[in-house]
Amino acid sequence: MISPEIFEIELDRSTPMPLYYQVAREIERAISDGRLSKGDYLQSELVLADTWQVSRLTLRRAIQELVGSGLLVRRKGVGTRIVNDEVRPPTRLSSIWDELTEQDRSPTTTVLAHEQIVADDAIAEQLAVARGSEVIYLERCRYADGRRLAIMRSWLSLPAGSALTTAQLTATGLYRSLRERGTWPHSARRNVSARIAGPVDAALLGIGIGAPLLIVASTMQDHSGARVEYTEQVLDATRYTMDFNVVEC
Repeated sequence: MISPEIFEIELDRSTPMPLYYQVAREIERAISDGRLSKGDYLQSELVLADTWQVSRLTLRRAIQELVGSGLLVRRKGVGTRIVNDEVRPPTRLSSIWDELTEQDRSPTTTVLAHEQIVADDAIAEQLAVARGSEVIYLERCRYADGRRLAIMRSWLSLPAGSALTTAQLTATGLYRSLRERGTWPHSARRNVSARIAGPVDAALLGIGIGAPLLIVASTMQDHSGARVEYTEQVLDATRYTMDFNVVEC
């Protein structure tokens, strides 16, 4: 059925957080707290855009994000329907810090390296910057409940990475730090592979040489489409799993 009433949403137009992102989170919150139920149809884009005082393009982008996460489904001539009432934050773009926090696993971080370097050809290609450009390099050890879980090696384009401090990176996650400075992670292309631990990674993670590792290589873009970060995460495969939500496109 059509949603019985158009609920109010709160948008902060003074923040650099994109409006479509705020709208998507508000719809998600309405599903989570029961204002929208599984099986309900949303009001038309025209009605919602007019009520919430956003453009139809903004609303459409917000809805598409929720379609991609499996909460909504769109059918031409039928409408947009809530098909999943299980809001699962890890299906959104998030960092390991965010995921561990949501799971009450007490993440902590040790920063092993934080410096400005010249990108080699491979990193320049990943970040879509000119060969020889300066970038920020980070190497961090992430702990969960006091035990070493991952080594994260990140390269960030300037100026997005230039304002980050070691103290901030120790206190919280990278994505949260970027958001606080006006850079909003939007999408990422990730490649997941496996290998066994060599001497360096084994020593850093406190595991045996030859232990199984999960490798997640990720290139992240902000809401403008600019490539901001390339990261290689080296995870202890005995302590970390990846959970995917697969939907029909």
